[in-house]
Amino acid sequence: MSVREQEASGWRLPDPDATVDPEESRAYALVRRDQLEAMRGSTLAAIPVNMLLGLASTVVACRSGHGEAGAVWFAVSTGANLLRICLCRMPCFGLTLTADASPELTARTAQSIDRHLRVCIAAACLSGLVWACQPLLCDGYTSAQTLFYLAITCGITAGAVTHGTAYARIPLGFILPPLLAVTFCLVAAGGFDRNCLAACVLLYLLALMNTAFRSEATFREVSRIKNEATALARSRAEAHASASALADEMRWRATHDDLTGLLNRAGFIQQAEMRLRSGPVSLLLLDLDGFKVINDVYGHKAGDRVLVEVARRIGAALPANGLAARLGGDEFAVLYDPAASGVPCEAMAAHLVAAVAQPFDGFDAGRLGVSIGIHADPEPSLTEMLSCADVALYAAKAAGRNHYRMFDAGLRERLETRRDLERDLSTALAEAALEVWFQPIYAMDAETLVGLEALVRWQHPRLGWIAPPDLIATAATAGLTESLLRYILEQVCAMMQILRSRGLGTVRVAMNVSPREMAQVPVDEIVIERLQALDLPPALLEIEITEETALDIGAVQGKLQALSRAGIRVALDDFGIGYSSLSSLRQLRADRIKIDRSFVTGLGTCDDKRGLVLAVLGLGRLLGLEVVAEGVESDEELRILQTMGCPFLQGYHLGRPMPESVLEATLFPARIAAA
Repeated sequence: MSVREQEASGWRLPDPDATVDPEESRAYALVRRDQLEAMRGSTLAAIPVNMLLGLASTVVACRSGHGEAGAVWFAVSTGANLLRICLCRMPCFGLTLTADASPELTARTAQSIDRHLRVCIAAACLSGLVWACQPLLCDGYTSAQTLFYLAITCGITAGAVTHGTAYARIPLGFILPPLLAVTFCLVAAGGFDRNCLAACVLLYLLALMNTAFRSEATFREVSRIKNEATALARSRAEAHASASALADEMRWRATHDDLTGLLNRAGFIQQAEMRLRSGPVSLLLLDLDGFKVINDVYGHKAGDRVLVEVARRIGAALPANGLAARLGGDEFAVLYDPAASGVPCEAMAAHLVAAVAQPFDGFDAGRLGVSIGIHADPEPSLTEMLSCADVALYAAKAAGRNHYRMFDAGLRERLETRRDLERDLSTALAEAALEVWFQPIYAMDAETLVGLEALVRWQHPRLGWIAPPDLIATAATAGLTESLLRYILEQVCAMMQILRSRGLGTVRVAMNVSPREMAQVPVDEIVIERLQALDLPPALLEIEITEETALDIGAVQGKLQALSRAGIRVALDDFGIGYSSLSSLRQLRADRIKIDRSFVTGLGTCDDKRGLVLAVLGLGRLLGLEVVAEGVESDEELRILQTMGCPFLQGYHLGRPMPESVLEATLFPARIAAA
């Protein structure tokens, strides 16, 4: 049953515990609220007129000799009207009903409204009964004043229906007694004219009843539409407010770091560029020292707590109108105006270093530090400032923990050199301007060639020879790490083919792979695929990695295992100065370890070095690993290593790195022997 059908049938809300559709209950209650409110207003407006007409009837009754009856009637009528006024002014719980009320509150409210309406109907009927007694003032509508009283009755009944459009039962309860009384009196008086008039009064009553019900139906429909429109407007307002709040949150998330609440990279760049247009500012880039160890040892939750606390300390040290941001990972940035704040850049950096160096709950003092790169000179763009500060940051990290470094002329030259290298490296790879040289590795007799180590060389047209570490770093920043790896691999494979063609198929060729290359590039897939394409024996290729690779074994272990399963050998370079442990030697799948040159240089004059070399040789024999001594620079060092039983030797004293053409022309004819 619809709401309108329920209302027409006199439907009432059941108890709050009964099962009722919440939307229909709310719609019904809101319409009833509007009906009650409109009824109260119209009743309060109609009663003064009712009382004036009652007073007029009393005056006429007094002049016609019915003064006592008129006074009593007027007193009772006035009492009924005052009762109705009191009911209309009485507080009603239902008038406070809102569209967002709970179903339980809506049900209770609707019941309260229905009770109030029923009381108002009873009061209207009481007032109507008083007016039904009006025939006593005119001898049952037979006196000379009959026409006056009939006009008064028609007036009050028509007015009641006119004012009672909101709720038909109240005006009908008021008009029914007087009009029925008129009809009864006219029929009782008899006569054709009075009977016809009685019939007209009944028609008049039916017309008023029809008008009342139609008016109420119209009112209910208007009320329903109004409430729906109000609900829709409120829903749209709430949706708009929700959308605005969501948009504000999304804007905040787009420019702020969720973990620390500081600006993120995008938000920092946006606000920093605005600050640059206002005047000169200084930029500090911060990178935590030792944070990776905290993550590895204590877990990422502890790392997140550290980042939050570091962000708080940076914010506390930030000058007024300064900007602080977390650019990503454990890297932060601070932008401020030293002149306006009165805090020089060096003082700010020292303050930040001291703040971060304070002990953290749950960690040993001094476990965490920070390195800071500072850029204070005017630059044409924020991008340029970030690049300069980044160079200063890495210079500070190279100096050790808890250092800061100002970007200066020397660092600017280094930055320009790096940019030149990044710009020209791609062209150099495309034009094969890079060279791969090979340094020989000999057996213990220093005569038998057992291997070659591939070493990349680049002679820049303007900057001259570029050191291999700088070349590797340049390839990483320029996004050419994989291209450089493939380039070197091609030269190594070409050398392996040359060795096979000369009958030296047992001489291995080693190529260096940096930790960055091993972590970021699918080295295993690239190498294995290329060897298979050229039909080269995997056992004749050796991949040299440094001990630094052991810092992130999880990221490279799978690749090393794939290389080992394919038959490619793995050598651990610079052994003894890095991070290797006995377990990492196995996890890295090492077949060979290379004693770092720092242990070989001065071997004849330092007993400690001799002891370390002997220890490494013993470790190699114990674990079944080949041992190569690097950096053999003198005949004395060679003889000592031979005496110690070092199986493989490499160094300038035995052979320098040389291009392929020089290697073929000088080394092969004179020194190659069967391995």
